Amino acid sequence: MDALINKTKDIEELLGDSAKSLLEHKSSTIPVKNLHLPGPHVIDEIFANSNRSTPTLINLSRIYNHGRLAGTGYLSVLPVDQGIEHTAGSSFAPNPQYFDPENIIKLAIEGGCNAVASTFGGLALNARKYAHKIPFIVKINHNELMTYPNKYDQIMFGTVEEAWNLGAAAIGATIYFGSEESNRQIVEVAEAFERAHELGMATILWCYTRNSAFKTKEKDFHTAADLTGQANHLGVTLKADIIKQKLPDTNGGFETLKFGKFHPAMYDKLSSEHPIDLCRYQVANCYMGKIGLINSGGASSGSSDFADAARTAVINKRAGGSGLISGRKAFQRPMEKGVELLNIIQDVYLNKEITIA
Repeated sequence: MDALINKTKDIEELLGDSAKSLLEHKSSTIPVKNLHLPGPHVIDEIFANSNRSTPTLINLSRIYNHGRLAGTGYLSVLPVDQGIEHTAGSSFAPNPQYFDPENIIKLAIEGGCNAVASTFGGLALNARKYAHKIPFIVKINHNELMTYPNKYDQIMFGTVEEAWNLGAAAIGATIYFGSEESNRQIVEVAEAFERAHELGMATILWCYTRNSAFKTKEKDFHTAADLTGQANHLGVTLKADIIKQKLPDTNGGFETLKFGKFHPAMYDKLSSEHPIDLCRYQVANCYMGKIGLINSGGASSGSSDFADAARTAVINKRAGGSGLISGRKAFQRPMEKGVELLNIIQDVYLNKEITIA
């Protein structure tokens, strides 16, 4: 599998017509010299200077030094909490073997991931067999979809202590920034992250935006660079060690919706319409890259999944990001194909010819 995609021309073929634009883009927005780029010494150069405890540094090191990307400063994580977030049936019907959470862990191991992120129940059931074989990230809150009519709120499914007891290297949580419930979520997650650091675990925050007003007739600003960038900045303020965010595909949320505060330079100097520049603005909001940004892989679209995964990885890497967290594209297909997709993502980060824009 290590030789699946290790040449730039193979990645170019996957990128198709967008290859030149993505692989040759030179950013004129935020200078590379101002960024803290991923590398082998991320623990020593960033976290060792922080107030993170020694056990937290050890667990961060476990995550950064596991799998095919070990020692590079880049991350490839398999997240599978869709059994709650999207209902188990809708998530696992394309590949029913993943109703069994052990297969989720097996996919992460076979796919060479740095870590596997999943639910309390799924990871706890397999803790003694696998917690020492691959770093566990326990997702501690979820948006459950059994309430009728559906509501959209992140609620706690367990305690930080439970995650620690099952051997987790890190906890993960989601905040819906912009939602009516965000104030409560911010307080809950801040307290959970502080406790996780006390116990020696790392913290990962899904920094999602959620408000019906963010979607207009003309455009959906939930994935705008300025809104997601600010969500990232709130996330690192909560002492997240890693930020998970959707890839931006537009900009101008604050300006168009006329709320919050904005500066014209956010749009004409610190970013542009190019996807790499939009993503770089997200990186800048993660303390100029000191806290790693991993973008999500998004929903499975079928035949274009491999190309979409390569595209997202190239954008994230060239923007200054720290990797990808891709789930549905990998687990909603036969395991060998899921492994192949994860390896394609990793090969982008291992390819020395793909450099920072």
